[in-house]
Amino acid sequence: MLILSVCHGGHDSSAVVANDYEILAAVQTERITRKKGDGKYAHLPTINAALRAAGANASDVETFAMSHGRAPSRYFCWDFWQKMRYGVARIIGKERQKLILQNRDIFNQEKLLHDIGLPKNSEFCFYNHHFSHALSALFFTDWNNALLYTADGGGDTTNYSAYHFDGATIHELYGDLKNANAKFPADSIGFAYGAMTRALGYQRNRHEGKLTGLAAFGEPTIYDELAQHFSVDETGRVRTKFKKQYEEMVPLITKIAQTTARENAAASIQKLLEEIILKSVSIYLERTGVRHIGLAGGVFANVSLNRKIGELPQVDEVFVFPAMGDEGIAVGGLYQYLLERDGLAVWQNKRRRLKNVYWGGTFDDDIKKIFNRTTKRVDGETASVAAKLLADNKIVALYCGRMEFGPRALGGRSILAAATNKEINDTLNKRLQRTEFMPFAPVVLAEDAAEIFEINDKNKYAMRFMTITCRVREQWHKKIPAVVHVDGTARPQIIYDEDNPLYATILREYKKQTGLPVLINTSFNAHEEPIIHTPEECLRALQAGRVDYVVTQNGVYVA
Repeated sequence: MLILSVCHGGHDSSAVVANDYEILAAVQTERITRKKGDGKYAHLPTINAALRAAGANASDVETFAMSHGRAPSRYFCWDFWQKMRYGVARIIGKERQKLILQNRDIFNQEKLLHDIGLPKNSEFCFYNHHFSHALSALFFTDWNNALLYTADGGGDTTNYSAYHFDGATIHELYGDLKNANAKFPADSIGFAYGAMTRALGYQRNRHEGKLTGLAAFGEPTIYDELAQHFSVDETGRVRTKFKKQYEEMVPLITKIAQTTARENAAASIQKLLEEIILKSVSIYLERTGVRHIGLAGGVFANVSLNRKIGELPQVDEVFVFPAMGDEGIAVGGLYQYLLERDGLAVWQNKRRRLKNVYWGGTFDDDIKKIFNRTTKRVDGETASVAAKLLADNKIVALYCGRMEFGPRALGGRSILAAATNKEINDTLNKRLQRTEFMPFAPVVLAEDAAEIFEINDKNKYAMRFMTITCRVREQWHKKIPAVVHVDGTARPQIIYDEDNPLYATILREYKKQTGLPVLINTSFNAHEEPIIHTPEECLRALQAGRVDYVVTQNGVYVA
């Protein structure tokens, strides 16, 4: 059965196409529109790109899944409910009203299916924001006893959720629809982090990672002032003194942020985030007695927080779904539909560990034609030539195979560079017009990873997708200074040959030529742009001098 699942809302919309449990394609709207974090509703070009990448047509779709509570009002037909509409709205609020009254009496699914171009007899279903986040983390593990924990700036009027999976049942601890509030409670630590991001002059829902890096340079001087407004109760639920997020939380955080240097403000909000989430997670771990934890939601884009969770003594393994932001709920929504259709026993047998997220489109044939016509191909074997260029301190882009899904570049659309000179960070930032406080991430072959980084059974799976930091072993600090943060940590990607043979071969050739098994891996994009998508965008970046060379499946090219 061909299933189309979409998420949409304020930011980071996406489309996923699957043949039952097998994901065929997943595409983020930002990659198509070139607007970073774009959250367009049921964006047709994105849907069509996902269908093309899956080798399917809209007429093939049998089931359409979407997040509820975010549909435009034109799809709600109120004829039958007109008299009770205002009473319900007064009692529980309009957003809660949409969540409850989402049945076929008030939602015009035929109009939506028509507008998207899907068959009118397609099965139609809604999925829940936080439950889908949680299922995205659970499905790609083999655990039989686990805590699933989600946190973000809010979705379906809830900011957190926690579930206990015991092998037979998924027990809701907090956060599903029955806990939905008439309005968003003002308890989101993710929203608070975003408010601090904006208070420091950056853009909320986009630049939070800058604060994560900046925090290591400061002291938490205003932590106490922030912390007095948040707490965690005995059940693990996050509480706050705020009644309203925009009217109370944002002005207060903005005012407090102005009393100290921005690196201290960043350190303070980072400490608050860690203290609150760690306490909440620890209580749920104690309540359930589990030792495995799956994480999803935008809060867990914070790689430093994820390391702290993995270091908890009661945790044996942590996994963060690679598309942890709202783009990932389309994946979780797919698996929520399948769970409801098939039941947990069948669903469990389909679970598997994730090897890669190369779910986007591939343009290998197109880029060969374009580059052969417009650029010069460097003679020699691709991996060996690329390794030699990297050893000579050239900046090399990797554009091969299918695009990654999620916020991290993982070798499909990456920029590679030597990690031996710390100044390369300034060079790359200048050429890419970026301002970053955290060093670029390293990529390392699986067989070399433990020699260089403090990798263990707790964090190894998460490091496949660059979602967690770890300590860099002391003897390697001076060998690869470009990827070591001031606090002695790094955010490595562990690469396996089976995931991306060309990527792994380049790294192996580089090690053969230099004796070093580590390279810089950063996303192939300029400042404020989404990751490069099409061959034309790749060519423009090469011609503009963003990189020195581009490596494809067909060879190494120079402008």
